[in-house]
Amino acid sequence: MKRILQLLAVFSLVVAFNSAMGQGTPKIVFEEQSHDFGSFKESDGVQKTTFNFTNKGEAPLVLSNVRASCGCTTPKWTREPVAPGESGSIDVSYNPKNRPGSFNKSVTVSSNAENRTVVLRINGKVEPREKTLAEKYPRKIGDLRVKSNYLSFAKIKKGETVTKELELVNDTDKPVEVGFRTVPKHLTAKAEPQTIPAKGKGKLVVTYDSDAANTFGFASHRIYLSLDGSNNYKNSVGVSATIEEDFSKLSPEELANAPVANFNEKSVDFGEMNQGDKKEHTFTLTNNGKTDLIIRRVRSSCGCTAVAPSKKVIAAGETAPIKVTFDSRGKRGRQSKSITVITNDPKTPTSTLRISSQVVVASAG
Repeated sequence: MKRILQLLAVFSLVVAFNSAMGQGTPKIVFEEQSHDFGSFKESDGVQKTTFNFTNKGEAPLVLSNVRASCGCTTPKWTREPVAPGESGSIDVSYNPKNRPGSFNKSVTVSSNAENRTVVLRINGKVEPREKTLAEKYPRKIGDLRVKSNYLSFAKIKKGETVTKELELVNDTDKPVEVGFRTVPKHLTAKAEPQTIPAKGKGKLVVTYDSDAANTFGFASHRIYLSLDGSNNYKNSVGVSATIEEDFSKLSPEELANAPVANFNEKSVDFGEMNQGDKKEHTFTLTNNGKTDLIIRRVRSSCGCTAVAPSKKVIAAGETAPIKVTFDSRGKRGRQSKSITVITNDPKTPTSTLRISSQVVVASAG
């Protein structure tokens, strides 16, 4: 606040002086309006340059503000009035920390000059520093380091067997033996080599058998490792996949006679409900196709939502109710939950139903 008052006072004096003396206006002229730092290393630290200017006007020049386009650029400037013919400067620094690559930043200079706004620019290219081992492999599984403790198989067609690898790094001074406590039945896992040498690398090889998984849609599991015989449950790797039915081999005739899943509605709002209450809604699924519609899987996004389809096989032209129950116990505020229904409809195998509500918590007393 004190600085603002000082600037206002300086401006008032300058205006009064100009009026009294009948002088003109100040004019700010920079020697350069841009600076190229070139290419430099991130480890070189903060880079600095100075923009020099001269007041080529006929009245004192005051810089009211110097504003950088981002927090990585810090300007400092001459605060006192600059008399006609005198010079001042603006120091600009750029911090390259965690900012590899090319940059182009602006610094906007505001003053009482006839050219009230001048834009200065700095540019350059930051060469990234060499990352540490901990930065390259930020996750830890016991004494081992990994880039991620999660393996995503993304989408897998039913019947496929897919293999993925996870690099394991031993940053300790002793070898680490990799064994397994628990591996889901549809997965096979092995470490290569089984004993990872000190300061060495290995890999975890995981194979996903979609048939053995015996499910459709998104599925997640964990592989629990035993490192040097340890049974620490924290030493694990997450594995996920979305298993889809393979319709690519269906003939045109089979597609024409395929089942067609059609819902009478796909969303419902229960409105306002008291915390702890339960509400039900029944969605109706109709098979508009020519052969049996099979519900492969029904999955809700939350344990608070129970789903009960009346049957798994719906004949051509028939309907089947799917009852959804929402339990608001422990919930508050706006709630939105989803139910995923997977069928053998080749055109729309996945349908998403949604329920919502506003859960109100009763006031005490």
